[in-house]
Amino acid sequence: MRYETKKKLMSGAAIVAACFMTNVALAQDLTIAFSADELGATSYNPITSSNLNSAASLIFDRLVEQDADQSYHPHLATSWEESPDGMSWTFKLKEGVTFHDGTAFNAQSIADWIPDFAGTDNAYLVGAVASIEVVDNLTVRFVMSRPEPNFLYNLSSTFMGVPGASSYDALGDDFGVTAAVGTGPFKLSKFDIGLETVLVRNDDYAWASDLSTNQGAAKIDSITFREIPDQSTAFLELKTGGVDLLLGVPTAFLKILEAESNVTVIQMPGTGIHYMPINVTVAPFDDIKVREATGLAINQEAIVASIYNGVGAPAHNFLISALPEANVDPSLNVSYDLEKAKKLLDEAGWVMGDGDVRMKDGVALTVKLFTQNGSEFTTLTQVVQAQLAAIGMEAIITVFDSSTIRDEYKANRHQLAVRGYDWNNSDILDWFFSGERIGYPNVSMWKDVEGQRLNDVAMEESKNSNERIANFKMYHEYVLSQHLFVPIYQPTKNIAYNSDRLNVPEKIRGTRLRSQTVLDMTIVE
Repeated sequence: MRYETKKKLMSGAAIVAACFMTNVALAQDLTIAFSADELGATSYNPITSSNLNSAASLIFDRLVEQDADQSYHPHLATSWEESPDGMSWTFKLKEGVTFHDGTAFNAQSIADWIPDFAGTDNAYLVGAVASIEVVDNLTVRFVMSRPEPNFLYNLSSTFMGVPGASSYDALGDDFGVTAAVGTGPFKLSKFDIGLETVLVRNDDYAWASDLSTNQGAAKIDSITFREIPDQSTAFLELKTGGVDLLLGVPTAFLKILEAESNVTVIQMPGTGIHYMPINVTVAPFDDIKVREATGLAINQEAIVASIYNGVGAPAHNFLISALPEANVDPSLNVSYDLEKAKKLLDEAGWVMGDGDVRMKDGVALTVKLFTQNGSEFTTLTQVVQAQLAAIGMEAIITVFDSSTIRDEYKANRHQLAVRGYDWNNSDILDWFFSGERIGYPNVSMWKDVEGQRLNDVAMEESKNSNERIANFKMYHEYVLSQHLFVPIYQPTKNIAYNSDRLNVPEKIRGTRLRSQTVLDMTIVE
């Protein structure tokens, strides 16, 4: 995998412009275009949402922040202590913090917040918490039902941004849509679903984490995050000044940017993969031989070389290579093998017919291949389509916007899809393969007794980090043995910005661009 810390470039892909705009174009306003995998958020409610974007980290602070080196840093918490048996965590909280509505942040804020996760898709993040004890105004204790070696990671998640309890209760289902109240460096001013999000500076902010040099209010007055699904349009917006910063620039466009002297690209290690989930409940993919053949048809190395110019890395299982749980039995990794794929289809009764499409019992091996709009995913999907054709599988591509495609998954109208995730922790296996999440996010529609047992052991019965790694590795290997998806590509994270307009720190703190970096960004005078 190839990384570069910073270099002059410019991109024709997904745009996240860091130029925050209001009704009048002011010098301290910036606009950011969301990356392709951040499109389609329908709410800024961190408790109930299954899809949050980068703007959420600016509205809500977390108790703990994770840096790029995987270390944890205090934020709303000043310190923490885990009991020797792992059955309690005690956090000291930062003094003087207030929510956007003026209410105080304290230990009671935590006690009011955690119970709201019950019954939501994100409940697993606090699933080990049995109760909350308010020790004093600035000390809170999490009493655990079991040890949770992943607890600091969970608390650093975007989904663990702390909302203001009084506003959360008052707004009900409208929280995160009409308003969103946190303690973050920016306040939600406007949210047009599918179009844009406007944030304005929190002038009272004075409680940044140590990942930021600036410990006070942001230097930028307002930020407009725009949803621009078409990456060619995003590229033109960057060139013409409509956006200042692009999040998630597709690797394929990096060469285009080299000609632009006023654009800087930052490349960071990736925190997710692109992959093709397989719906195991519908023919022909209810046959494991067909699923395995589908995986063997995809030439990951050729894709990295031809589409991504060798930047990034081929993916051969479901986890990013930096995680120890990715080091599975090599025989379970998914790699290109055209002849074996053809043999498996022969064994499954699919024989080559006229027009180079296989047939079985008078039915052609023609399948639906879904993807979301955006040039990176559509280009990748077209290459996948061509590689499937080489084994006699005809794939018909349908492109959806990022919100609509989730409805298709939930309605079980899909067979194959090309998609990606962004998550640097092995609990992503629970998210996409737990039988309790059928439809979305479990796009494979897989429900398996042994799989769920291994999932539950990994999620709930690991007493320490080493045991957790072993349990998730075992679960990962079982998932791979069932051929539920095809791993394709592990991208880098690419951010492009207009350096004539914006100053961005040399070093991005954190695993992605979040509030700690935005606090240190300034407009070029």
